[in-house]
Amino acid sequence: MLEPGLIIFDCDGVIADSEILSAEVLIDQLAALEIGLTAEDVRRDFLGRSFPTVAATIRERFGRPLPDDFEAAYRRRLLDRFEHDLRPTPGLAAMLDRLQWPACVATSSSPERVGRTLDLLDLARRFGPHVFTASQVARGKPAPDLFLFAAARMGVAPARTVVVEDSPPGIAAAEAAGMAVLHYRGGAHLKGTAAPASVRSFDNWAEFPQLLKDIQQGAALS
Repeated sequence: MLEPGLIIFDCDGVIADSEILSAEVLIDQLAALEIGLTAEDVRRDFLGRSFPTVAATIRERFGRPLPDDFEAAYRRRLLDRFEHDLRPTPGLAAMLDRLQWPACVATSSSPERVGRTLDLLDLARRFGPHVFTASQVARGKPAPDLFLFAAARMGVAPARTVVVEDSPPGIAAAEAAGMAVLHYRGGAHLKGTAAPASVRSFDNWAEFPQLLKDIQQGAALS
C-alpha cells in the first residue's frame, strides 16, 4: 500500500456543478450577436478550455470579431448567475469531510472566477492557498503545465498524484503529466453522456474512496 500523495481536483464540473451554467451564459451572449451554439457544441468543443481559447475558437469558426468587452461581460454575467444558482456537485461535501489525502485545485478558470466559486461553495478555507489557475503557466490544458505546476507547488511527484477531471483536455493534460486520472461525470452537463473507454470513470462521490484504494493497491502511483 502506497502512502497518499496528492489529489488535484479540477474546479468547474468536478467541485462546482457550474459547467451547465457557463454554457447557458455563453450561448445566450452569443445569440445576442446572432451566433448560434448548442449545449452539445459547448460540451464537445469548449469543456475544460480557458476562456481566451474559447473566444479565439469562436472568432475563427464563425469568421466574426467579438466585442472588445465580450470576455468581461461574460465573466460578469456568469458570476451574477453563480450568486443565485451555483451548487457543489452532489455528495462532494461528504466526500471531502472523509478525505485523508492532501488535495488542491487546478483549473482553467480565472483567479477571480475560481475564488468566487470556492467562496460561494464555502470551500475557500478547505483549500486555502492550494488553488492554481492556468494564468500561472505558459500553456493551458491539454498541455500538462498546470498539473505539473500544482504538484511542484504542493511538493509531490507527478507519479504520486491523482487528477480528477471532467473534460477531455483535462484528462489529456493529466496523462501527459504522468499522473493517474479519474474521470468524474456526475455534473449536470455530463448527464446521459457515455463514459470514455480509456480512463476510469465515476459519477458518484461515494465511489471515490474505493477508487483511490484501487489505484494505491494497483501501484498506479509508484
